[in-house]
Amino acid sequence: MARNLIIIGSGPAGYTAAVYAARAELKPLVFEGTTYGGQLMTTTDVENWPGYAKGIMGPELMEQMREQAKRFGAELVSENVTAVDFSSRPFKVTAGSRTEEADAVIVSTGASHRRLGLESESKLFGKGVSACATCDAFFFKDKVVAVVGGGDSAMEEATFISRFASKVVILVRTEKLRASKIMTARCQANPKVEFVYNVEVVEVLGVEQGHVTGLKLKDTRTGETRDLPCDGMFLAIGLMPSVDLFKGKLELDERGYIKTKNVSETSVPGVFAAGDVQDWKYRQAVTAAGSGCAAALDAQRYLEKMHEGKG
Repeated sequence: MARNLIIIGSGPAGYTAAVYAARAELKPLVFEGTTYGGQLMTTTDVENWPGYAKGIMGPELMEQMREQAKRFGAELVSENVTAVDFSSRPFKVTAGSRTEEADAVIVSTGASHRRLGLESESKLFGKGVSACATCDAFFFKDKVVAVVGGGDSAMEEATFISRFASKVVILVRTEKLRASKIMTARCQANPKVEFVYNVEVVEVLGVEQGHVTGLKLKDTRTGETRDLPCDGMFLAIGLMPSVDLFKGKLELDERGYIKTKNVSETSVPGVFAAGDVQDWKYRQAVTAAGSGCAAALDAQRYLEKMHEGKG
């Protein structure tokens, strides 16, 4: 017999959906992935989550949301979904050798950090190239580090890394930042942080040595190149929605995010999407949680109508 609801993915969207669905007695099954909790698991202080006046650590917040979902009866499975079938009903969701069926599905697989796409970057990933300051900044004590990006995430990464590194160089592709004024001001006031504008990284140096020794930068206005000696490079150039499972099965928008209408409805009735996998605009933990709530309520109403039809 098919389940009522399967939730694919965790993070603020997935766990909020699980809390609401479990409280509605839908007995949701959550495939939270082998690494649960989403991007907040790699974030230190979350200062803008309502209700925590002094802030809260990202992993602690996710652990609390996870426990809350379990307390209300959500079934959590720490496996990655490997296939979905939305072509017939009930829907089928496969994780490894296990296939489950459900009348409704919520997709909350989030997004991952974008990379530059350089061969040298790939070869040195984990050897001085990183996309997670909270994971790796500790390894750059008293070293020079570059942060690539001009948005809030780049400012946040640079601020955190500066606790360890002797110098942090923020590399901006254009002549101005996209970051908010408060985040920019924080970095500009930090004596360890400096900005370089109108440059892009064309090569990560140090492949032969097995660790980052510097970056080859190209001036985006003149095309001239120069080398920047450094010990590490942190990427903060945006996110890519985790949609590989759903290509050809759900309609995507021009940016590659799952296309939704009426907040959470996808192109397949009964399949809903929440969080960063469908939100290219806000990408905040609190908006992800809100969309998880909406998806759960929409799924609940869908299931009620479906069961009324059967009755």
